Amino acid sequence: MLKLIPIPAFETNYIWCLSNVIYPGKVVIVDPGAAPPVLNYLKTHKLELSAIFITHHHKDHTGGLAEIVQHYSCPVYASPDSANQEMISVPELDLSFTAIPIPGHTLDHTAFYGHELVFTGDTLFAGGCGRLFEGTYQQLYDSLQTLAALPKETQVYCGHEYTEHNLQFGLTVEPENKDITSKLKLVKFLRAEQQCTLPSSIIEELNTNVFLRCDQPAVKAAAEKYSGERLESPVDVFRVLRDWKNGF
Repeated sequence: MLKLIPIPAFETNYIWCLSNVIYPGKVVIVDPGAAPPVLNYLKTHKLELSAIFITHHHKDHTGGLAEIVQHYSCPVYASPDSANQEMISVPELDLSFTAIPIPGHTLDHTAFYGHELVFTGDTLFAGGCGRLFEGTYQQLYDSLQTLAALPKETQVYCGHEYTEHNLQFGLTVEPENKDITSKLKLVKFLRAEQQCTLPSSIIEELNTNVFLRCDQPAVKAAAEKYSGERLESPVDVFRVLRDWKNGF
């Protein structure tokens, strides 16, 4: 049985702490953007660090790494070969994950999938997706499709608390989507209580994330109205949505 705790960092980041209740006292940390909150959490709860997962190189996901590894000697797993997936084992917790290349936000971006959950970093957010920094629209679209193809029950753990704003954008694009309306109501309640809105799930994202709905007529129509273009493919719709969201 796995347990996941979000360790807040900066204004919106979550550093994920993963444990297996069958093997107490050992944890995996995902995307340690800052060292103090991680070190304090580990010390307070008397935990040993068995591995660190890095989804991509941006400093708000890696900034604490150097200091943490001075205190804990453990393997660090980051981007696999861009053309291949890799299997990663954490024997102390009896865990194994597949490292999946998902370029677009950055070229080295990696998702870690296993045990009916996936760490998506800044590629797939609840209700949204990351900005395009290093890759192409096609790459980011394809990476999102790779994640969307995971089993529908897969739990999605992303790197930021952006859910409310993402769903507000989604409702602007697709105002008749009752799934977005319903989820946004719940998210607003959670945020008013200062609670984390994650995880999401693949099936929730397929129903509420407009960036995964670029083939839907209503989303295509909204993108065409916004851009004044005739959009020939889902990738063209995605391009317009991503640029639209940048200024939302």
